[in-house]
Formats: sequence, structure tokens, C-alpha cells
Amino acid sequence: MLNALALALARIFDRALLPIWLKSMGVTVLTCLVLGYAGWRGLLALMAQYVANADLAATIATLAVLIGGWLLWRIVALAVLQFFADEVVQAIEARDYPEMAASARKLGLREEAGRALTGAGRALLFNLLALPLALVLIVTGVGAPLVFLTVNAVLLGRELQDMVWLRHRPTRETPAPLGSVERLALGGVTAFLLTVPVVNFIAPFLGAACAVHLIHRKGVVRST
Repeated sequence: MLNALALALARIFDRALLPIWLKSMGVTVLTCLVLGYAGWRGLLALMAQYVANADLAATIATLAVLIGGWLLWRIVALAVLQFFADEVVQAIEARDYPEMAASARKLGLREEAGRALTGAGRALLFNLLALPLALVLIVTGVGAPLVFLTVNAVLLGRELQDMVWLRHRPTRETPAPLGSVERLALGGVTAFLLTVPVVNFIAPFLGAACAVHLIHRKGVVRST
């Protein structure tokens, strides 16, 4: 895992990857801004019925949107990355694993969109299910972040693995290339990086790059 992360970090600004990264980041930021503004306006309209003070209503709505944005950023970022996953994986494989790139199956737009929406829905559902436990543990100071980190580590490990694996999987019965501990490590590192300001903009790409190196350097995935 450390070796894969080092490779991903060393080449994150590769000329072949930079345009894809900027495009993905731009779409993610724009999507979050649109959702945030829509949510803020909706909350203002709702709170106008219950809170007489307009400034207080605006403050509450703004805080709610900021907290919601912190929770949703990783979901939106991963969903957007799914749409560009083929480009990301192809660029890394063409540079470092040309034989695997030549034998890979190209995912269609429908499959990519389906995976992106399914992954985003799964992440949203499990984060919402974890919310009550996180609220109970919020008094501990570290309990709530650990709950979300654990949930997202499991989810991200699976999604990042599949970004690479599904392009090479010979059959539906082929076992997953990474073990549960490796997937958890991959997802955990990515989930943690998604919480670090500034670094969270490149965290999804680092996770995807790590998955490519981790899977191919194990030599588990075989050409179709």
C-alpha cells in the first residue's frame, strides 16, 4: 500500500493525468456549489416559516449547508470520478502497465454512469445510517469522525478496486483481486485524505492511482 501510494504521489501531476484531474475537480466543485446553493435556498424558505429573525435563519442555513457539504464532498467527488475513471485508469496503465492497457475492456457510458450513481447512492445511504451513531458519539470528540472514516473506508476501498478490476475481470465469478485488509487500507487512506483541506481536491485521484498500482503490481488481474 505504501509503495502504491508513493507511486501515485510521484506521478499525480503527470501531463497525461493533469487535464483529467482538473476536469474532474472542476465538475466536482461546480456540482457541490450548485447543490449547496439549492440546499441553502431551500432551507431559507423552510426556516422562514419557523424563524422570525432573517439573520438567524440565514446563519443556521449556512451552517447546515457547510456541514452537509463536508459530508457530501467525498460522495460527489467519487461519483464524478467514476465518470472519468476509464480515462484515469487508461492513462496510468498506458504509462506504467502497457500490456494491461492493451487488454483492458473499455467501459461504456451507461455502465460508468450506472456505477457512479449506484456508488453515490450506496455511499449516501450508509453515511445516513451511520449518522445517528455519529451524533451519539459526538461528545467524545473523535467518535463521530472515526465512524464516518470507517464507513467511507469500506465503501471507497470497494469502489476504487472496482474502477480498475472491472476493466480486466475475465468473468463475473472471478474473485476480487484485493483482500479485505488491502481494500480497507486503500479506502482508509483515501477517506482520510478527503478530510484534509486542499489535499481533498486530489484525494480521489490519488485513491484511483493507488488502486491501479496496488492491483497490477500484485499481478492478480489477468488480461481478458
